[in-house]
Amino acid sequence: MARWDPGTEERLTRAALELYTEHGYDNVTVTQIAERAGITRRSYFRYFPDKREVLFAGSERLPVAIREAVLDVSRAASPLSVTLEALAQVGGTLVEHLDRTAERRAVIASSPELQERERTKSAAVTGAIHDALLQRGVDDDSAKLVAQIATIAMQNAFDRWTDAHGQKDFATCLHTVAASLRDTLTADVDTGRY
Repeated sequence: MARWDPGTEERLTRAALELYTEHGYDNVTVTQIAERAGITRRSYFRYFPDKREVLFAGSERLPVAIREAVLDVSRAASPLSVTLEALAQVGGTLVEHLDRTAERRAVIASSPELQERERTKSAAVTGAIHDALLQRGVDDDSAKLVAQIATIAMQNAFDRWTDAHGQKDFATCLHTVAASLRDTLTADVDTGRY
C-alpha cells in the first residue's frame, strides 16, 4: 500500500463509524479502527490526530467556505437573508459529499466528548459568519445575533435533511427552517410578547 493512499482517509472514516456504531465510541481504539481499515496504528496518525477527529474530517474547511460565501453574495439584502443564501449554497455542496449522516449523528449524540467537538465546530461557523458580516458593514451586535441564528438554522436544516434521507435538498430544508423562524418571530411580535 502506498504511503498516502488516496482512499485511506475514507476507509478510516468508514471503519471508525462502523466500529463506533457496533461497540460505542468509548469502547473503540485507534488500533481497532486502523486494523479494520487495513493500515497500521502508526499510519492512522498520518491522517488524524486522535479517534475523535476521524468523524470531523474536513470540518476545518467549512467556516472558510461559509465566510467566503457570505462575502460573495452580491445582492444587498438583510444580513440574515444574505447569510441564509450563503448557507444554502454551501450546505447544498456539503451534503453532496456526505455519507452515513444519520449514523454519524447518532454516534456524536452518544458521547459528551463528541458533542463538545460538534459545538466547537459550530462555534467556528458562527465566528466565520460574524466576521464576514462585519466585513459587509453590519454592526457588531447585529452580526453576532445573525451569526448565532443562522448557525442554529443551518444545524436544524441539516437535521431535517438527514431525517429525510436525502429525499429533500438542503436548500429546501433551510428554506423551511427560515420560514418557521420567520413565522415564530412574527407571531411573537404580533401578540405583543416582544
